[in-house]
Amino acid sequence: MSIRLYVGNLPQSFEAKELEALFTAVGEGVRFKAVNDRETGACRGFGFANVDSQAMADAVIEQLNGKEFGGSSLRIEVSERRDGRGGSTPTAGGGAASPARKAVNKVVHADSVDTEAPDPRWAGELAKLKNLLDNQKAAV
Repeated sequence: MSIRLYVGNLPQSFEAKELEALFTAVGEGVRFKAVNDRETGACRGFGFANVDSQAMADAVIEQLNGKEFGGSSLRIEVSERRDGRGGSTPTAGGGAASPARKAVNKVVHADSVDTEAPDPRWAGELAKLKNLLDNQKAAV
């Protein structure tokens, strides 16, 4: 089972071989991938490392979390896997992940357009207006 680690506080420009040497000093089998900016190609300041065992993950965190690298101290912790784009973020100490956002604001696209159905972007607002109108009629 592969364990994914979040590696933060990376400098925008660094030698990958230097960082790999840090991981290799802890043990073999650590695979690292930096997250780069699409436009500039520079490192966005974080990346992810994969290790093969929990013992290796604990050793990497213990030995490298807070270690000086490129002028800043590294931040290494277990990464929470996300289901798609709206999931949880890495949390300090492995705490509970943030709850998923409500699906009310999501735009739903369909191939066939139903002209009688309200625009899905405004369906929630229309429902609120209908409730307000119903409440006004009942009060009169």
